[in-house]
Amino acid sequence: MYLKRLAASVGMGFFLIAALTGCSANKEKEKIDPPKEISYQDEIEQKDVALKNEGGIVTELYLLDKHGYVVPTSVVLPETASVAKQAMEYLVQDGPVSNLLPNGFQAVLPAETVVKSIDIADHVATVDFSEEFANYDPADESKILQSIVWTLTQFETVDQVVIQVEGKLLVEMPVARTPISTKLTREIGINLESSQVADVMNSHPVTVYFVNADKKNNYYVPITRRVVNSEVNKMTSIVNELISGPLPGSHLATGFKINTSLIDAPVIENGVAFLNFNEYIYGSFDNEKVVPNELVDALVLSLTEQSGIDKVALLVNGNQDILDEDGKELIAPVSRPNKVNTGSY
Repeated sequence: MYLKRLAASVGMGFFLIAALTGCSANKEKEKIDPPKEISYQDEIEQKDVALKNEGGIVTELYLLDKHGYVVPTSVVLPETASVAKQAMEYLVQDGPVSNLLPNGFQAVLPAETVVKSIDIADHVATVDFSEEFANYDPADESKILQSIVWTLTQFETVDQVVIQVEGKLLVEMPVARTPISTKLTREIGINLESSQVADVMNSHPVTVYFVNADKKNNYYVPITRRVVNSEVNKMTSIVNELISGPLPGSHLATGFKINTSLIDAPVIENGVAFLNFNEYIYGSFDNEKVVPNELVDALVLSLTEQSGIDKVALLVNGNQDILDEDGKELIAPVSRPNKVNTGSY
């Protein structure tokens, strides 16, 4: 099984979590594209390769943080013949993930839930859980759905997810009776905010990445919110939401100054989104043309969630004379990081 987006750590100096506790005789080939664009994680990438050579495979698990957000966390799991089934097993509370959880994080599936099977065909993953799947708090129902769908759709062969319990297809969740589509996709959103728009029917969802506000524990959190349809350019909507920042009291933060704005409407060429900002995108006012890594990461993570966008090119007042915090020139388009939130925090 191929990984769709080996989810990865972005500019935070995280240490990779390793669970090399076992190894299957049937090894499965990973899809690893060599970096062709700017990479901020050369040392981490080399470390990742070494760990994979020792018999592990980097897998993205969507876990709950201490604030109740569903957060992608990349861990190294034992190689196995079915990485999708293993990923589901590592979402079970008190299961094998227990020793890998970052501080304040927890798994989402009820304890003792058994992943009876996962069948993948025509980009649809059908996962069958045991009856213990229904032993959850009603308040966690949407979080469980999001965790399952976003974890499984990281794999190249999975675009849609079907959920069964003891072989019976679910058309609604078993506790709070939330109706669900028979084939779920990432369009269900993640960490959905209560709508701040008056006319919900005249709005559309976007997913943006903010950073956890606790500077001692930096990691990125995807948030799905609704924006009005008056802005026809979805990329502009995403950038504007990043600039406006998270809701008060959300425990999240943004790296953008409030006066930051786009000079031109973004365009896409050959999978590259071109963004031309004013000078407020810089991290300081002392004539240093430095864009904070946290800001670049949030832009790239948010925009590459959109179909057709693989990389992001940044300009300031039409110029590419930009540096990141490490002094590297941001001339070439920036690809999505390989792994989101890798490490202990």
